Amino acid sequence: MTNAQKWKVFFLLFTTMFLLGGIQNTKGIILEQVHHDIGLTLSQIGTLISTFQYGFLIASLLTGYFTDKKGLRFMMFIGASCMAVGLVGTSMAFTIMLFLGFYMVIGLGIGSMLVSIITVIPTFYKQRAGMMFNVANAMFGVGMIVTPLILNMMFSHNISWRIFYIGIAVIVALILLVLATLKLEKSGGMEMNVKDFIHLLTNARLMLVIVYLLFYVAAEVAFLNFFPIFYSSLDIANATVAEKTATGAYVIASFAVLFTIGRFIGGFINIRLGERNTLILFSALSLVTLIISRMMVYEWIYAFMAFGFAMSVLFPTASAIGTRMTDKSGSMMGLIYVASGLGGAFAGWLVGLLSETYGIGFGFNTLIGFVCVFLILSWFVRETPVTSK
Repeated sequence: MTNAQKWKVFFLLFTTMFLLGGIQNTKGIILEQVHHDIGLTLSQIGTLISTFQYGFLIASLLTGYFTDKKGLRFMMFIGASCMAVGLVGTSMAFTIMLFLGFYMVIGLGIGSMLVSIITVIPTFYKQRAGMMFNVANAMFGVGMIVTPLILNMMFSHNISWRIFYIGIAVIVALILLVLATLKLEKSGGMEMNVKDFIHLLTNARLMLVIVYLLFYVAAEVAFLNFFPIFYSSLDIANATVAEKTATGAYVIASFAVLFTIGRFIGGFINIRLGERNTLILFSALSLVTLIISRMMVYEWIYAFMAFGFAMSVLFPTASAIGTRMTDKSGSMMGLIYVASGLGGAFAGWLVGLLSETYGIGFGFNTLIGFVCVFLILSWFVRETPVTSK
């Protein structure tokens, strides 16, 4: 591959990771605005989040297979196209059904792009894959931090969330232009074999890790999507709706800061404590920091930053434990993405339903239940490798 082609791959990798982090971390902030803009109920917001996650789940299931069949460039182009169409369509949606449909298309695009981008690293940076994974995750984290601040600045100047989505669509269009000039050889993707899936589903230790990840993702998705709505609903003395919206965006950004720092140093933590001990300790820390933050929501809302740090190391640590339990690492990664999609969809449905029925405060407290479940599960996770036959 020529230097020009390498720079294009470099641009695609880091621009895409930045955008994916930004879109993932601003869904809740935008949905809080959409809640008032087109009259969404809390249960409908839950349905939207679930629909987005179903799109992500479907894309995760299919992308590895079609990457093998059609090539990496093809799937990146499909993913970017779905993102562009979904973003533009969502920005112009003034009815619930249109918003719902285009929101699922965004989920399809993000799922396709995420799996494709993960495949880029070992394919084109074989000797420096570890370093590139870290840097790519850093760009994902930067997107998580920067985009809520951009949204807050836009809202303070009465600029609609619709403009934000159009702006991202323009950047995705640039990604498509670069893809059109990129020459990639057909390369293997994340293989997901049906027989391998069935084998993994019968392995109790592996499934324990998968269920752990499902509830972890449920907690993360519930926080990022429902916190801005929850905080805006609070009766805080002398605080206007605009001020609460701004504070909510700053909290999400600060959560992302410590979340990203935790991801950076997570490897050192694992080496120091061991992966199972890290899982148990930081699961317990997640529960403690979440409960304290919830209790201090009126006094010091930024306590949720500590919750972000506690959560940061859990997904990669649990994924590492799971992938070492089998030689079918591609299928295991596919199963991890399936769990992620299901966990997010489950959280959207349950929290939205409970919020609509009993109030957003009650729905938001469901996070504590999710964290309790994965804390209990962490005690039963074992690091002993189980090699598949």
